[in-house]
Amino acid sequence: MAANKDTADDLSNEEDLEKALCVLAGSDPENCSYSRGYVKRQAVFACNTCTPNAAEPAGVCLACANKCHDGHDIFELYTKRNFRCDCGNSKFGEFKCQLIPAKDEENVRNHYNHNFNGCYCTCDRPYPDTDDQADDEMIQCVICEDWFHSRHLGCTTADPEELQEMVCETCMNKAPVLWTYAAHFAVSPVISVSHAEEEEEVDVSEPSQSEHEEPSTSAEPTKQEEVANRSSPCKRTHEEMAGGPAKAASKTAACRLKDLQAAGPERPRHGAVFWPYGWRAELCTCVSCKRIYVTAEVQFLMDQSDTILAYEEKGLDEPFGQHPLMALMSSMDRVQQLEVIYGYTELTTSITAFLQQCVAEGKTVTVEAVHQFFEELRARKRRRTNAGYQ
Repeated sequence: MAANKDTADDLSNEEDLEKALCVLAGSDPENCSYSRGYVKRQAVFACNTCTPNAAEPAGVCLACANKCHDGHDIFELYTKRNFRCDCGNSKFGEFKCQLIPAKDEENVRNHYNHNFNGCYCTCDRPYPDTDDQADDEMIQCVICEDWFHSRHLGCTTADPEELQEMVCETCMNKAPVLWTYAAHFAVSPVISVSHAEEEEEVDVSEPSQSEHEEPSTSAEPTKQEEVANRSSPCKRTHEEMAGGPAKAASKTAACRLKDLQAAGPERPRHGAVFWPYGWRAELCTCVSCKRIYVTAEVQFLMDQSDTILAYEEKGLDEPFGQHPLMALMSSMDRVQQLEVIYGYTELTTSITAFLQQCVAEGKTVTVEAVHQFFEELRARKRRRTNAGYQ
């Protein structure tokens, strides 16, 4: 049983590593993205060394984070849509971009939030947060692109069987038509109900029918069940995604939103909403609905290539998307791959814990402390090897 658990942990680590590398794979590590204008989606970083003023947030591309801000206090913002690299513009004072020195003073179409100052969620806390003892994952809203602690989403959900996209409550209210689609196509909301000495989760996706109500005889519920019960793998190919726009286009003859509003019922307008991957293809694209999306500034929801999954898959097809570690692992057998992943994860986890401990204890990171740290890692590896583990 222990061996099986270790293998499961390694597989999970592999998925985490691949996901992290995919974020970088879709962006160019050598050339500043500024000349490409407002890039549809790219990895973005903020530099606390150069732009510590919260009133003047700024973001830089992957290449500038590597070249211009090497050794600076930078933090990763994951990806941002329609963003143009700020490195060296007026927000950086006398600091100039080493890759493209001549840039506009400001990128007026960039959107910034508190993430650029290292804060996240409705609690406006940093990540990682050394003062937060809760073991809580963070989830990104696909509209505002802010990150939220799962406990601050206003809802709880069961572990997903397939990839899902999340829209926070604020963004749902920003585009209230989404509540109508949520009643038919979103993942069923789950709330926690406390009893005397136990807590159970209750599905509240559909209001219960009274004995006097007759079940619906329309074809729409069948379609809803089909969407809700998809059992395909988490990651879907571009060929599968390609069917989305065509499917949506076939629905433009009539306004599907009006049909759904008439069918009812509407979902309670509370908490974040989780959607199964491919839900965007269900959005009506008639002229009237397109105007609604533009007014709410969520027109990108009609674009199937706007998703994080599409960005990651495209990045892995690019020449510069082949991360050295992933290229190295491609030539290894399965056992060797797991060994590399385990070692990489153990090293990064240990380094993070070491640095956090130094900060918590107010210690200066000296050369001697670093040597001692790596000697302890080597000793740990020798003990594990002598015990018969790799």
